[in-house]
Amino acid sequence: MSIRKRTWTTAKGEQKTAWVVDYVDGKGTRRLKTFTKKKDADQFAATATVEVREGVHVADGASATVKQAGAFWIASAEAAGLERTTVDSYRSHVDLHIVPFIGETRLTMLSIPAVRAFEDELRAGGRSAAMIRKVMVSLGSLLADAQERGLTARNVVREVRGKRKGGERRQERRQKGKLKVGVDIPTREEVKAIVGALSGRRWRPLLLTAIFTGLRASELRGLRWSDVDLDRREVRVHQRADRFNTIGKPKSISGERTLPAPPIVINALREWRLICPKRDTGKVDADGKAVMVLDLVFPNGSGKVEQLNNIVRRGLQPALVAAGVTIDTGEVDEDGNPVIVAKYKGIHALRHFYASWCINRQEEGGLGLPLKVVQERMGHASVTMTADVYGHLFPRGDDADELARAENALLG
Repeated sequence: MSIRKRTWTTAKGEQKTAWVVDYVDGKGTRRLKTFTKKKDADQFAATATVEVREGVHVADGASATVKQAGAFWIASAEAAGLERTTVDSYRSHVDLHIVPFIGETRLTMLSIPAVRAFEDELRAGGRSAAMIRKVMVSLGSLLADAQERGLTARNVVREVRGKRKGGERRQERRQKGKLKVGVDIPTREEVKAIVGALSGRRWRPLLLTAIFTGLRASELRGLRWSDVDLDRREVRVHQRADRFNTIGKPKSISGERTLPAPPIVINALREWRLICPKRDTGKVDADGKAVMVLDLVFPNGSGKVEQLNNIVRRGLQPALVAAGVTIDTGEVDEDGNPVIVAKYKGIHALRHFYASWCINRQEEGGLGLPLKVVQERMGHASVTMTADVYGHLFPRGDDADELARAENALLG
């Protein structure tokens, strides 16, 4: 590997100088790379020497653009059989947020300053902090795939994020704040009102199951009758339905679990099972009639996967309004009446309540379960996740009454 000075005169008579690094890459191909400053050439030569020796060097000419690497990454995700929802999310990050800004940049030209400038551009373009974080994670995965293909020697995103990961998490938690009862989590009184207001044979069993088992919306939509044991009063989670209504496995091993169900849920499911829509198997019996079978517990009218927006718009929100669990928007309709809407917008609020119900003391109407059991009931991948989200709801041993008793015991 050599560094030489190159001097030439332009058509306008100006004298120019550059520094050329002349070397042979790991594949035996001669490469030339030009720099305006000698110190930059020296730095590249030192780095390239080590990379060539270790077999990880990638010359600019052998690299690819970020756009090309993104296409390889998406193709790999599809070939690996990742869920359609996940692949669609990756493609959205690449097409809408990565390619418009750095799509034509060669991977070997990506540096830490370039990545920081990319983040600044995303922020200036109106992307939220959460979206920027997701895009950067996708860009890091894209570069990891490119590394395995020999298209780049570095993953600068991982280098950047590795240094500030803890700080980002702390900042995110500060901005997001803790889940609050009565704001994010329905109160006991609100849940009592909701249960009392539930009517109709279609939505009542679904919402009761959501309240008292804490299943995710995807798990409710994918629940099968074969996974419900009415005699043992258990609900087993073995599959879920994504936003494309495709049935698949839970996202993690912890997602597969068995949950006890209280009598109110079991009784509602017994009644619902008698009228639950059946699925057409596509077969016919000896009399030429279509063979229909019980399959999903909460299907649509055709026995297929129910749309999430139908559950929220036709089931959850009318139930909340009927129970008086509402907020005044401050607006009025065309008749001058105040516009009242459901207080909680999604089914996940009921999952939050279930977590709080598992945590609360028994004398307060809860189950008083330990952290590890709550994690298992929620289907979280780790105890840490459960503690991060719901740890502040656990009873503390230093509340006012206990402190008063301790004071009296100490001071007499």
